[in-house]
Amino acid sequence: MNIFDAHAHYDDEQFDNDRNILINELKKNNIIGVLNCGSSIEGARTSVKLANKHDIFYAAVGIHPEYADKFDSSTEDELKIMSQNEKVKAIGEIGLDYYYKENPPKEVQKSVFIRQMELARELNLPVIIHDREAHKDILDIIKQFKGVIGEIHCFSGSVEYAKECIKLGYYIGFTGVITFKNAKKSLDVAREIPMDRILVETDCPYMAPVPFRGKRNRSEYIEFIISKIAEIKGITKEEVSKITIANIKHLLNLT
Repeated sequence: MNIFDAHAHYDDEQFDNDRNILINELKKNNIIGVLNCGSSIEGARTSVKLANKHDIFYAAVGIHPEYADKFDSSTEDELKIMSQNEKVKAIGEIGLDYYYKENPPKEVQKSVFIRQMELARELNLPVIIHDREAHKDILDIIKQFKGVIGEIHCFSGSVEYAKECIKLGYYIGFTGVITFKNAKKSLDVAREIPMDRILVETDCPYMAPVPFRGKRNRSEYIEFIISKIAEIKGITKEEVSKITIANIKHLLNLT
């Protein structure tokens, strides 16, 4: 069964000791694609380097809301330059995170999110959106950018919210959370939305599914996410694999 990991962070320091070994293992283990998403400008640079070095890797470049106060015109200029690389397929990980009190103020986060949405529109690239406890503000902002499509990564909203995002052309990303015992909301969303709007992702090294919960995540573990979605939808794992690969290829404009 082939797997395309729609959202990973192999630039994370948790992979510093064995990154190349692990990536070679991914290639042998039916991982046919990985979208590595930058969170900081340094992470974006590393994502591009990984995409240049490994044929199965693609890069998203952007500034996560956690680092919104570090975003300035030189950051934006560098993101534009990076985006000219043919392996850069999206702007991300961008969005809003109201969970952590120490994150930049909401108005700063919103301003930087809007600037990066404008950049995506200008460059005609999809977006990879981080949304933590900010559903209303995310929806209000993405509604302003008709024609920009993307993924709501690690989706944590309601069925109604998912359907609103889908109407705007977005895909819904499922991580290992869908395998957790307390994942009723994720299960409901997966049950109610169409297969042609579902993406599977690790967010590695985080969000490892059961039975690896709490351990360092990696792309092969998406098998357990696919199994759960197959169970919910009443289809085979192979069908889930095939459809989710087609979905991410469509989003990233890959042939």
